[in-house]
Amino acid sequence: MSSAYPIQIDTTVKDPPLQKAIYTATGRLVDMRRNAVGTVPEFQELRAQANAVKKHTIEHLDHYLEQVERNVEAHGGQVIFAQDATEVADFILSLAKQKGAKLFVKSKSMTTEEIHLNSRLEAHNLEAVETDLGEYILQLADERPYHIIAPALHYTRYDVARIFEKKLGRSETEPGDQAMIARAVLRQKFLDADIGITGANFVVADSGAVVVVENEGNARLTHSAPKIHIAIAGIEKIIPRAQDLAVFLALLGRSATGQAMSVYTSFVSGPKRSNEIDGPDEFYLILLDNGRTKVLANEQMRESLYCIRCGACLNHCPVYRKIGGHNYPWVYSGPIGAILTPQFHGIEKDPWLPFASSLCGACAEVCPVKIDIPRVLLELRKDVIESKTSAGTNKLEHMAFRLWAWAMKRPKAYERLSKAAALGAPRGDAKTGWINTLPGFLAPGPVAGWLQERDLPRPAAKSFRELWRERRK
Repeated sequence: MSSAYPIQIDTTVKDPPLQKAIYTATGRLVDMRRNAVGTVPEFQELRAQANAVKKHTIEHLDHYLEQVERNVEAHGGQVIFAQDATEVADFILSLAKQKGAKLFVKSKSMTTEEIHLNSRLEAHNLEAVETDLGEYILQLADERPYHIIAPALHYTRYDVARIFEKKLGRSETEPGDQAMIARAVLRQKFLDADIGITGANFVVADSGAVVVVENEGNARLTHSAPKIHIAIAGIEKIIPRAQDLAVFLALLGRSATGQAMSVYTSFVSGPKRSNEIDGPDEFYLILLDNGRTKVLANEQMRESLYCIRCGACLNHCPVYRKIGGHNYPWVYSGPIGAILTPQFHGIEKDPWLPFASSLCGACAEVCPVKIDIPRVLLELRKDVIESKTSAGTNKLEHMAFRLWAWAMKRPKAYERLSKAAALGAPRGDAKTGWINTLPGFLAPGPVAGWLQERDLPRPAAKSFRELWRERRK
């Protein structure tokens, strides 16, 4: 990851077909969510309840992690606690070698994207095949997800046709035909696979059940067809009881895709029993840290871990809808990516990221678990400024804000300074303001960058205060 602002943003913004694809897809998801939420009068109460459950669970995570381990093992499964991506890969590679496994099928999982699991397996000559249609398209295109829920959101059906023609020798442009092409390839992969890998939307502590929510049925085949099933989940995916699950399922489908409930909701509790026909012979649950305990330790920021990966904040974010998913430096994009990435990787890696927000608050309004994303962004912005101040890299900016704060606390001084600025401002024409006549030395640093994309309006002849006084007279 680079500390510089991605230069590809300009390319994305100036690409009309891509802009249309992003706005059309996210706009459709926004409309579907609005319609679905409108049918549930108690939706806000469900959000508050989900927030309370997540808060309780995160604050007592050690207790629930132990409970999950006991219950999974009681059902014949095995729990592996992994500190990072390397420990996950080491376990899976060791298991594959032990079992002689060569082919893996995978269902959609942001956690496995987070740790680059596919490339780690492929580096050891193991084949890992994505079975979600969007993820499969991206695997063929050698790209990472563009969106949490709709990974190939930026592609049109014609883009998909070009990818299929290049990789599979088929060039159908109808979505139904494209789905059948993928189905024909993937169905045999399910039958031949040695190991199936899924993520987990929730892990229920009181039963040890892994809950997988999907719309295509591929995840159900992934965890039931192969002889071995590995579920990989972040430690924050735990909820205490099965009773709590109803709240989250009512929120997740509506927030993500506008559905009352996703098409398939699977409960996986260990390997198949002696009286069962379907299911794996072996089950492993990998609970991944990968920076989560670092977030957990910060009381002001730990609500970031409440996220249930619905993607609603992306669909409503004006910044995401403009710059797209690939301009975010990590696998998580949009508002949730803007708060997770700096906390997982360190604020110094991409200090611009917390500022990639208008702070309009739309993300907080639609978050099903009521994460106050704007507040967390402000906390991260404060960390960026403090780190720059301590390093002595923004002394001029720091002094300017101190002067601004001084003036804002003194109404008379503010009025006099405003009047002086207006009197001393160069005059341009009324349409373009005075940006073209502003001397370069008056617009240094960030001000110059700001003016490159905006017109600076010509100051009004009279200030609001002056007009207000005249009105009162």
